Amino acid sequence: MSGVEGRVTLVTGAGRGIGRVTANLLASRGAKVMAVSRSEKELQTLGLNYLVADLGTPEGCAYAVKETQNRLGPIEILVCNHGIGSAHERVIWEQNPELWRETMRINLDGPYWLSQAVVKDMIDQGYGRLVYTSSTAGQVAEYAGSAYNSSKHGLLGLMRSLAQDAGPYGVTSNAVLPGWVRTPMAETSAKAEAKQRGISIDEVWAERAALYPAGRVVTPEEVAEVIAFLASEESSGVNGEAITVALGGSY
Repeated sequence: MSGVEGRVTLVTGAGRGIGRVTANLLASRGAKVMAVSRSEKELQTLGLNYLVADLGTPEGCAYAVKETQNRLGPIEILVCNHGIGSAHERVIWEQNPELWRETMRINLDGPYWLSQAVVKDMIDQGYGRLVYTSSTAGQVAEYAGSAYNSSKHGLLGLMRSLAQDAGPYGVTSNAVLPGWVRTPMAETSAKAEAKQRGISIDEVWAERAALYPAGRVVTPEEVAEVIAFLASEESSGVNGEAITVALGGSY
């Protein structure tokens, strides 16, 4: 029997990239998955229960949680994976304040509202798994990424707070910190970097791959497997941890 079988699971950012692979993986192991993102076109091809919501607003988060509860039951697993990247950021003295606010709204406020909305049911049930997708940028800041770096550092603070608050009640809270993964979000940043530096996108990815002893970037499947473990019953002894998935690299 799988450690997620029959568990009601909300996966955000599930339309593409790591979230999509994670939603499919958990569903294949018997979880009752609700996939959420802002793009219905992407969600429609998943073949899973789905909701379209803006998870950067309290209303959007409340809708996603309530609708999942109504359709599937109390949420036992939250995989908080949605977010926006740093492709359009500049060094901090040139940073647009609106970009800072938008990044925080989606990358940090949304996870806070979702966590607040689901954790009481988990406590009442005496069981829950909270898993957050941060980034290696949550520990080692990247250049010209003040908003993204700060949001991903903040997400670890949120995760650790939940680990302390909800840990006594059978609820664990952990995070994965992926290195470079060739997702649509990372591809956008590669295009921006290639244009800025006057090199090809393939050259950008070759440089990223060279950061790791394995000489390649991480796959979405590798990150999803770690998320699936943290979402499972078998991970009961792991709480408040930030697990790097970066092939032995730091970025």
